[in-house]
Amino acid sequence: MAKGLDKHQHRKDALNAFGKNLARRARSHCETCDASGVKLNIFEVSPVPTTPDYDDCILICDTCSEQLNNPKRIDADHWRCLNKSMWSEVAIVQVTAIRMLRLLAEKHEWAADLDEMAYLEPGVEERINQQ
Repeated sequence: MAKGLDKHQHRKDALNAFGKNLARRARSHCETCDASGVKLNIFEVSPVPTTPDYDDCILICDTCSEQLNNPKRIDADHWRCLNKSMWSEVAIVQVTAIRMLRLLAEKHEWAADLDEMAYLEPGVEERINQQ
């Protein structure tokens, strides 16, 4: 039991070490919805690597975090913000945005339209499909 707890704590510490750099990259805004002045959390984008990696993490608000972690609680209107984050220069932010757009596109035409407009580098498209 203690071994698992130590492993979890080590991962948490490693992720927290990315905090300042993520905050700089995100300009202290949620990287998906651009919310500012709110608590931001480090979110590891799946598939989660064995060892935490800065390039697999995004900084997001509680609202985005809750909805990414609980797809049944998705508020489609909240995700209209993806029209901005889908163009992010940060590949992992693009991956997250396009994955959500594709999920929403099943029921919402506006999301399908945004997904069709997206230009993605081959590496980004490959990562999107790795879920």
